[in-house]
This record gives sequence, C-alpha cells and structure tokens, in this order.
Amino acid sequence: MNKFWRIPFTLLVLVSALALALPNYDAPLLDMEGVDKADMAWMLTSTCLVLLMTPGLAFFYGGMVSTKNVISTMLQSFISMGIMSVLWVVVGFSLAFGDSIGGIIGDPRTYFMFQNVSATKAMDGLTIPLMLFAFFQLKFAIITPALISGSFAERIRFSGYLLFITLFSLLIYCPLAHMTWHADGYFFKHGVLDFAGGTVVHISAGCAALAGAIFLKRRISKTHMPANIPFVILGTGLLWFGWFGFNAGSALGVNGVAISAFATTNTASAAAALAWIFFDAIQGRKISAVGACIGAVVGLVAITPAAGYVGIPASIFFGVFAAFVSNIMVNWKNKTGIDDTLDVFPCHGVGGIVGMLLTPIFAFKEKGGLLATGDWTLMIAHVKDLAIVLVFAFGGSYLIFWVVNKIIPLRVTEENEELGLDVSQHGEQLTVSL
Repeated sequence: MNKFWRIPFTLLVLVSALALALPNYDAPLLDMEGVDKADMAWMLTSTCLVLLMTPGLAFFYGGMVSTKNVISTMLQSFISMGIMSVLWVVVGFSLAFGDSIGGIIGDPRTYFMFQNVSATKAMDGLTIPLMLFAFFQLKFAIITPALISGSFAERIRFSGYLLFITLFSLLIYCPLAHMTWHADGYFFKHGVLDFAGGTVVHISAGCAALAGAIFLKRRISKTHMPANIPFVILGTGLLWFGWFGFNAGSALGVNGVAISAFATTNTASAAAALAWIFFDAIQGRKISAVGACIGAVVGLVAITPAAGYVGIPASIFFGVFAAFVSNIMVNWKNKTGIDDTLDVFPCHGVGGIVGMLLTPIFAFKEKGGLLATGDWTLMIAHVKDLAIVLVFAFGGSYLIFWVVNKIIPLRVTEENEELGLDVSQHGEQLTVSL
C-alpha cells in the first residue's frame, strides 16, 4: 500500500471504531415532536435535489475537459460526496452550526459524531428535525469543494486534491457557513443576507479556484477542446433541476418563500442563458451550446444569495447583469496567464459577487433593501463583509495549497499530464468514443 494512503485509511478505521464506541442503539420514534410532515417531506426532497447537483457538476465539468481527463475530472466531483459525508458527520456540522466560538466557528464538541442531532424533534423556530437540516446543509458542503476542481482540472495529483478539499472544508467552508448562517455568526449579526450560499458556496469556491489556478500555473497544452458537449448540456440540466432544492429548499419549509425562490431561480437562469448567447453574438462569436449552458449556471449562481429576498422582475436583472459581467471576465481571463481551466472564478466567483452586491439593492423592504427603503446600511454591511470573505477565502485557500504542496506535490509530472490523468492517476480510460 502506498505510504500516503495508509493515513486516510487508518483515520477511516479509527472513525469506524469510535462510532461503535458511542451510544447508538435507540431507534427513532415514530411520533415527531413539533414536526410538520409537509415541511419534512419537502426538505427530504430538496436534500435529494441538492445532492443530484454534484453528479450534474461531474457531467458539466467532465464534458468540458479533454478526452484523456474526463474520468479523473468527474471523479473529483464524485469523491467529494464520500469525503464530505463522513467529515460532516464527524466534525464538520459542529464547526458550521455548533455553539459559536467568537462568531467565527462552531464548537467541534457540540454535534461531534452527530451526537445530540435529533431525527424526531423539531429545531427551535422550525418545523423540521435537526438531523434533516444537517443533511440538507451537508449537500452544500459537498458541492463547494467539487466546484473548485474545475479551475485546476487536467493537472492536479489526486492524493493532493483529497487533502486540499478536506482542509478547505474544515478551515474555509465551515467558518464561512458559521459566520453567515449561525444566529451568533459574525456576518449574520451584521445583517448580511445570503439566502442559499452565494457567499458561503460560490464566492468561497471561486476564490479558492483562483488561488489554485495561480498556484498550479498553466497546463502544458495550449489548446483546449471539450470532450463531450452533450455531457455539458446534461450536466447543466441536472444542475438547473437540482438548484430548485438548493434555493427553494433554503426556505426550510413549504411556504411562500419557497415558491418565490423557486420562481426567481428559474427566471434568473433563463435570462442569463439568453443574455450570454446574445452577448456572444453581438461580439461576433457564434452562439454555442456551451455558452448557453455557462450562462444558465451563472444566472443560478447570481440569484442564489437573493432567491428568497427579491421579486421575480428583479431576478431577470440578476441573470442578465451577471451573465454580462461574467462573460466579460471570462474573455478577460483568457488574455491573462491565469489558467482557470473551466472558468470557475469568472462564473462562480464573479457571479456570486454580483449576486451578493445586488441583493441589498433589490431586497424586499422588510429586509432593508436599498431601493425599497433608501437606507444604505445593508449595502454597506455587504460591501464590508464581501471584502473580508474575498481576503479570507483567497488567502486561506492559497495557504492551504502551499501547505498541501509541501506534504504532497500537487502538480503531476509533465509525462503524466501528457498521458492524461485518467490513466496516470487512476489506471482507467474511456473505452468508447465520446
């Protein structure tokens, strides 16, 4: 067994042994204390929808890379489901939603190994059990590190990738989730609005992606030809479908907010897909399937922080404006030396930033939106905390890349890169033509 793999294998065995030592013998009760079963059914459905987004992302990314890297790229998304599902149960949920330590991070002891996480008793102020909420939030924690993988696709060592996403999740994602969504969180107390993860998921992933692209430098190959555009279309469809759980599910129940978030999500995505291809056409580029797909995803990203806080007309503007800005950023990035393989920062990072800055402008009056109240308080809070997020997510991620690289060289050798990661990292290859 390779020396590196002994470490994660040993840790998994230890976690398994610890799980047997903890009290875990009482079956959940059939009676649900304070639980609304309609809300519970919707949240179970939403949780499944959000999980589906990660396989969707695998197809979306896998179709965009070269043929010799399709399997490795898709696996980088799929493996996140395994790592984060275990990590979240052991300590991740506690770090994100446990008792607050200075408004920055949760106490790892609060829900360690999912102790005190009830499957039958409603959470305070909600009508769903804490365990259901925890697993809904897990799906967000799964897709965030998977999003990052698109920036350094086709050149990262798989073992280094696993260590990076583990550290990123514990040191970047969990603190941001705590600060943004915990009642005692630093950003939450400032009044910052992030309905479904524009900051926690997309800005953090985008900044980490930029750090990774800069740290790992450019690929050897100067040409980039997508392996399978139908994969990209399929992945986009799965992402769009799953995003209804991502956003509408963040209402945490069956209510008008869920319906409004559902509607704004669909509208923003549709508007962004159209805006992207029309803007391409205006600039003399051909209308492409990949462009339409990227535009749709950018619209989904931009509306995420605002989905339950703005009206449907505003969601059209979110989609169009975010598509315009991200399109410009993609083309600007292509003129630089930064090799963000699948444009994670221009799309997810910039799309999330646009959404975070537009949310306090268009938010409902009850939420303190600038246009509705004329009050700049919310806008100022968003700008200040955005600056903190950008520095923390980018700087922290770059530091993690540096540390991981000292332990495991992150960049594969030139020979392995030329051969392709499917064969060099996994000993597998496509057996049929794409």
